[in-house]
Amino acid sequence: MKRMTVNILAGTLLSAGSAALAVAAYRRKVQNSHKVLDDTDIRNSEKIDKMESVDADKEREEQGLTQYDSTLRSEWIANGFPQTHLDPEELERLEQQKN
Repeated sequence: MKRMTVNILAGTLLSAGSAALAVAAYRRKVQNSHKVLDDTDIRNSEKIDKMESVDADKEREEQGLTQYDSTLRSEWIANGFPQTHLDPEELERLEQQKN
């Protein structure tokens, strides 16, 4: 074979080998770079839905609630939703007294 042909073949093989090594290194880097934490979404956690509220011994309203229910209750309070049927009835009565 001519010297030029040998040089072209050697260069091609060297380039292909380098590209294969670069792709393998990139894949290994990408695969090892993604660290995933455990699921922390309480809606999908059965464990939290069975554990008693951490404030059950401190607040009467928290007794009998699970941690999930306690979280929902906290959100409702923060958003101003009435907690019992008595609250809307009292609001209606107060409105009627004003009129």
